[in-house]
Amino acid sequence: MILVPVTYKGGVFRHDEILDLIEDMGGYIIQKHMIAQEVVLQALIPREDIEALRKVSRPLAGEVIPAPLVGTEIAIVSMSLEIHHLPHASCDIAEYLRTAGAKTNMVGLARGFGKRIGQLSDEERDIINEHDLAIYLFGNFETCIQHKMPTFRRGIHVPIIVCGGPSKENLMKVIDPPAAGYVGGMGRFMHRTKEPDELARLDEVVAEVSRVIDLKRSGIAKDPLSVTPAHLMNIILEKVPDIHYVTSPIPVVVQMDGIRVKLPYDPYAPAIREVEVEPGIRIADICDIHPSRMRDYILVKVRPFSESRLMV
Repeated sequence: MILVPVTYKGGVFRHDEILDLIEDMGGYIIQKHMIAQEVVLQALIPREDIEALRKVSRPLAGEVIPAPLVGTEIAIVSMSLEIHHLPHASCDIAEYLRTAGAKTNMVGLARGFGKRIGQLSDEERDIINEHDLAIYLFGNFETCIQHKMPTFRRGIHVPIIVCGGPSKENLMKVIDPPAAGYVGGMGRFMHRTKEPDELARLDEVVAEVSRVIDLKRSGIAKDPLSVTPAHLMNIILEKVPDIHYVTSPIPVVVQMDGIRVKLPYDPYAPAIREVEVEPGIRIADICDIHPSRMRDYILVKVRPFSESRLMV
């Protein structure tokens, strides 16, 4: 069964029927947002059941649209926290990726500005590596990007997409070895993206991220995970009662190869290790559990079948 990411948008009235249908299909609700009288569901459902979901949603005035980034967590890396780097391009890209289903986190570097002093700290590097993918938002100067990129990619193990003011072709020339993806014409600017050509560049960012994510999914499929991260999320929500007291809108974040549980590591990690996924199979048997560098959360990475020799 191949699960595909989709977004359902419709009214609050009778939306519980959609929830039940997705669960009956064997799908998973990744996020649920209630906005006034509208509900937005981000879900993973079997590919062959998409039309059935659309058929049920039509009488409810609902809409089922593709959302290629559902189930991913992406780091938006801004070169600094200064006003000329952080507010507009970074926020616009983060917001636009969320419309495609991604969970985005902003990472503002402490020493990212200026080609002579630009560098990553160990904590920043570790936080970026906890994500599925990183988007580096550089400025407008080719020589600065060329000089800083070797430093900013050192120790980074996740795919990197480079955004900058120069054209895509020029970015590809000045970055060696190549990055996973490039988007040109997206450097520093002091206004929100409103014009058609600016929105087209945001669409280009989503397309490039989707392409890289699909390649990563293909790599994971060659050695499948021992358990689906979305299924692991449901187990945590069912068997760890304290997760329901977390005030974050998304207490369990689904990643491509694991989950981020927003509970303190020391008090809760031992209990999570002992939670049974199936009778006789604990989370510790098929997952690696680490303390996150982000607010002392719990990072659960699912082992592939080749390591655990178990498939749930």
